[in-house]
Amino acid sequence: MGANEAALKFARRVARNKFPDVADKTHIVVFDGGFHGRTMGALSMTSNNKYKDPFAPLVPNIHAAPFNGPCPSIIDEQTCAVFVEPVQGEGGVHPSDPEFLASLRARCDEVGALLVFDEVQCGLGRTGTLYAHEDYGVSPDILTLAKPLAGGLPMGAVLVTDDVASCISPGDHGTTFGGNPLVCAVADTVFSKISEPDFLAEVRRKGDVLREALTRALSEEDLAGVLKQVRGKGLMCGIELTREVKPVVDRCAELGLVIINAGTHVLRVVPPLIISDDEIVKGVDIVAEAIRTS
Repeated sequence: MGANEAALKFARRVARNKFPDVADKTHIVVFDGGFHGRTMGALSMTSNNKYKDPFAPLVPNIHAAPFNGPCPSIIDEQTCAVFVEPVQGEGGVHPSDPEFLASLRARCDEVGALLVFDEVQCGLGRTGTLYAHEDYGVSPDILTLAKPLAGGLPMGAVLVTDDVASCISPGDHGTTFGGNPLVCAVADTVFSKISEPDFLAEVRRKGDVLREALTRALSEEDLAGVLKQVRGKGLMCGIELTREVKPVVDRCAELGLVIINAGTHVLRVVPPLIISDDEIVKGVDIVAEAIRTS
């Protein structure tokens, strides 16, 4: 959340520096199903009204477009940034189409807007590459990171191009506990580990094992008609069912497995990157049993 707040501020700062004569170049484009956080700016960019309505009015000039749809015409000369998750998490674990991200990059370049990839959930090895967007051949102007960066300790980071950095001055952003030595030391160790090519290759392999095992287990005759789709990248997996998943989430907890929903009909499976094959099999068995008995 803090990373996306900073990215939002930086986007406004760059627009003011580079386009001083463009009136109201403050608009932000986001996408249906997107989740960017719960602090005021990040919340304003989040799709789900359940999170937003209690805190209205929010930050103005934020516009939503269909995810994985045609490049939206609302990206225009008044747009200062486009925020998108390369793989949506809260919205249902939806990977971006390569053509979709490429079209956003091209349109941002045309109108002088920044392309911001929110990889707070999908980045740092989760999808089997260090950064989720690496699979797409499209580079952002700003990249936001957080959740796994310090192995569970609170830390966020905002990566920017040299061009963006040239517009940012000391004091433009700050945080009370940012960059403290303990958390930075942990982050250094975590980052060193998850950036190893062999480690990332194992994430990709285990992701394939997970999706294949889920598809096989949930295609059994007694579960016919329950599974709609298993999708995702690496160890970020969504299981879309034909019925609501809250009872399944509750039943998994009773059976010893912590799992979470991503919307009303999708189970979100994001296990530790160091999960073993045996643990994958055990977890899949619990998910199948929970669906049967919930």
